[in-house]
Amino acid sequence: MNRAVSHDPNRVDPIGTSSPPLYGLDIETDTTINGLDPEVAAVVAVAITGEDFELVFDGAEADILAHTDAALARLPAGVIVTWNGASFDLPFLAQRAAKLGCELGLRLQLDPTISGRHEPLKGHAGWYRGAWFEHRHLDGYQLFRADVGVTLGLSCGLKPLARFVGLPVVEVDRERVHELSDAARREYVASDAHLARLLVARRRAALRAVDRLDQLMG
Repeated sequence: MNRAVSHDPNRVDPIGTSSPPLYGLDIETDTTINGLDPEVAAVVAVAITGEDFELVFDGAEADILAHTDAALARLPAGVIVTWNGASFDLPFLAQRAAKLGCELGLRLQLDPTISGRHEPLKGHAGWYRGAWFEHRHLDGYQLFRADVGVTLGLSCGLKPLARFVGLPVVEVDRERVHELSDAARREYVASDAHLARLLVARRRAALRAVDRLDQLMG
């Protein structure tokens, strides 16, 4: 049945026609010691990826943190996508920065309503909400575990989920990252940042298929 509907040209379409950019972020830590303990393990690489760029920082830890912070300060406000970043990447970076006396634009707030399959980062009480300068944060693991993981019984680890949807995965032994060449380590950390971003982008892409009001009012 067809029904005439009046249209207010000044009405805002709730779906909208644009969305903030997504930036994948992943870190690698020193696996010559306990790479899961920010009290002893340094950050050895950070990758930031976008739709058309890839940045990888390695070398001295203080330089890695400073370059990461500077890169995020330059990027247009968007959403930083991590995988388990609420429990690992972000608090790890924050603790290492505090230990080295590096100031970051990263802000964290402990949120007891968030949980996960792993124990919280050593020395921390739980999971965090975060922002970095004007960028908001989205933990892709939390997004997928709430529905896909529960409904399909899938592992919502980054690589199993990426393989499930057909994305190429770079595999290494996470406990032996220190044995990788510099080039292999850069490829690995960048791949994980890309995968986190692409998996979340697949979910957001659904909104682009919604019929918009401006397409109906020609």
